[in-house]
Amino acid sequence: MSSILIVEDEIFVAGDIERVLEEAGHDVVGVAADRKEALAAAPRAKIAFVDVNLRDGRTGPQVAYDLSQEFGIRVVYVTANPTQIDPIAPGAIGYIRKPFSEDALVAVANYTAGKTSDLDSPEITLFGDESGSTTL
Repeated sequence: MSSILIVEDEIFVAGDIERVLEEAGHDVVGVAADRKEALAAAPRAKIAFVDVNLRDGRTGPQVAYDLSQEFGIRVVYVTANPTQIDPIAPGAIGYIRKPFSEDALVAVANYTAGKTSDLDSPEITLFGDESGSTTL
């Protein structure tokens, strides 16, 4: 079971993500609305779903970077503004653009947790090729 931290300041969006991931068999270990809460919950997580704009501003990219560097957490950005992902965390897998489908959340969670090597969703953009991303 993968332990997931949700870093999202919109309570209804965070609740939807949490519900979908738990129904798919993942363990959500925390929901954080800002940098301070995210770093406090980080030791319990292996994966983080991180929004760009949080309660304390456009801190998501730096929060993701810190989660990756300090705690070895794999990051998936969940944002309506992917051009604002800067810096990209070393442990970042890619991003899901809001609004997202439940299938896309489950697919990227399973992929990031190593439960599958197949990602078949046009909503998921992976980082990694020479141009910086690959849309599947």
